[in-house]
Amino acid sequence: MTQRLHLVFGGELVSPQKNVFKDVSDIHIVGMFPDYASAFSAWKAEAQRTVDNAHMRYFIAHIHRLREEGQAGSLTEEMGA
Repeated sequence: MTQRLHLVFGGELVSPQKNVFKDVSDIHIVGMFPDYASAFSAWKAEAQRTVDNAHMRYFIAHIHRLREEGQAGSLTEEMGA
């Protein structure tokens, strides 16, 4: 069974027009989720919780897209690093 992992994270942006975090060390990691539906639910809850702050943004990262099992690994991965 293939896992479709999704990471939900967010934080305060420098400007609402750009996706640049004001302080990377202050990024809020909501969590890792096994499917898009549960990730979306967590994202929506955080987005609604912070709706009054225009500089706050939450994102869903499709972790499963970073590594497709059918593709060859990177050179670093092949060296065991």
